[in-house]
Amino acid sequence: MDDNGTKKNSLKTILVMRLNIIIISLLSFILISCNHTKEMTVSKTEPIAINETKIEQTESYLLFKNNCYACHSVTSKWHDEIIAPPMAAIKRRYQMSTETRNDFIEAIVKWAKDPKEENALMYGAVQQFKVMPKQAFYEEDLLKIATYIYDNDIEQPDWFGAHFKEQHGGKGMGKRRMRGM
Repeated sequence: MDDNGTKKNSLKTILVMRLNIIIISLLSFILISCNHTKEMTVSKTEPIAINETKIEQTESYLLFKNNCYACHSVTSKWHDEIIAPPMAAIKRRYQMSTETRNDFIEAIVKWAKDPKEENALMYGAVQQFKVMPKQAFYEEDLLKIATYIYDNDIEQPDWFGAHFKEQHGGKGMGKRRMRGM
């Protein structure tokens, strides 16, 4: 019985050890799998958010470029060639007249939806170019355009910096308005 008892104990010990190894292996696999899934989730989530932002920026830029640059050109060689003020000038003027990002966006949208001389912030531009024709914009598109203008550096014609300094003396107000002060 000693030999049989010893053999049984040895077999039991081997079976328990194998079972322990299997249990430890399964637990290790489960733990590693859980950690791996979390890493994959994080790495997959972050680029999607970045890509959505890039897509929104691209859409907003295209709306801006296709709807605004037709008149507010950045490719003109000199001030006398333009039919509307450069967008960089519009951005500066609206930033001077508004306190917050939301105020800026709201003011641009309001003007673009219903441009009227009495509501103009750029008096000199209205005198030179007349009031912007009313366009059939969707408000959602105007919000995207105004947000893009506020959040980004806007291209400007090569001559714009010198013209702005000459006309505004660095103060942001046209000579005509300064004379009256």
